[in-house]
Amino acid sequence: MRSWQLTRWQHCPKATNTKQSMRIGIDATALPPQPVGAGNYIVQLVRALARLECEDEFVVFAQAGKASLLGVADRPSFRISAVPDYSPAARLIWEQSALPLFVRRHKIDVFHSLHYTRPLWLPCKSVVTFHDMTFFLFPHLHTRSKRLFFPLVIRASGKLANALIAVSENTRQDAIRLVGIPPEKIFTALLGVDRSFGQIKDRERLSEIREKYSLPERFILYVGLVEPRKNLPVLIRAYRALLEVQRDFDLVVVGRFGWMSEGILGEVAQLGLNERVRFAGYVPREDLPGVYNLSSLFVYPTRYEGFGLPALEAMACGVPVVTTDVSSMPEIVGDAGLLVEPDSEGALIDAMVEVLADPGLSATMAAKGLERAKQFTWERTASETLRVYQHVWKIP
Repeated sequence: MRSWQLTRWQHCPKATNTKQSMRIGIDATALPPQPVGAGNYIVQLVRALARLECEDEFVVFAQAGKASLLGVADRPSFRISAVPDYSPAARLIWEQSALPLFVRRHKIDVFHSLHYTRPLWLPCKSVVTFHDMTFFLFPHLHTRSKRLFFPLVIRASGKLANALIAVSENTRQDAIRLVGIPPEKIFTALLGVDRSFGQIKDRERLSEIREKYSLPERFILYVGLVEPRKNLPVLIRAYRALLEVQRDFDLVVVGRFGWMSEGILGEVAQLGLNERVRFAGYVPREDLPGVYNLSSLFVYPTRYEGFGLPALEAMACGVPVVTTDVSSMPEIVGDAGLLVEPDSEGALIDAMVEVLADPGLSATMAAKGLERAKQFTWERTASETLRVYQHVWKIP
């Protein structure tokens, strides 16, 4: 899965610095109050970097009101630098105007922007993480402001940064193809699954989670934003057809309502599924493993994912996974799940029926998922990210 990286590192330039350790700046200011997706990446990467045994120093820039979400204790070699709280738009203005001054004040050697954008000017070398290329592939699934803003800043980051990190090999290839990033400039650092995601044997704890979120006895689960890119209407229609042959399972949707979610709610009402489809809203990460464990099947009908973390979390909890055969999903799920075309309701129905009707298949998929999930750790993500910093620092 990672063999391509081993050969590429052989061509890194030799060190030109005599300094023995780096001071690394991390921009965590894009962290939202309820972290999902890229927000989870920010939290988990910072925590994993803090656990690394290395001689380098880290300074993490985080908005004061959200710094506690990182869950990292301040210490001499790993410091949290609190900056003012801003709205998303104001944060971007602050990023371009004030952040470079903070970077210079802290004498940063390598600066890592964790969410697509970096200041147009920096007094040091830089790394930028790209999470996906949906702004180029599916612009109609984003708000107008994002359609205008992100393609511009992604191209700028691609030119200005010394190196780029993609969260999957699929995202790396998309960035090379769509943005024209030189292949030798962008590296893949696959994400990990948090240690809290695993099989839960404590029946009392599971009972508490079931009661807290009013979860049915048997259910199919989806976790992710409720928005067009996630392809929920296809799942809802496939679920409606599933009820013709299998009425024992409800559908539970976990996640915040995003842009254009009204149409998804309308689809549920139109199909008469208000009593069978349950929207649980945002579930904090401390409760999410319990929700996964209570489910019988995880279905992720996405059209495109930069990584697809919920599918990995489900596998880590021993839940069989049905997802799509596009973007990064085959890269993450491998042969541990069933992969279908994203717009084929028939294929999705068949896959759900196959798993739910065959306990042996369900158990086999769960076992394969558990083994595959062990390959994805945040410690590995952090180690590979540190190697990118070292590579950038050695560039003449």
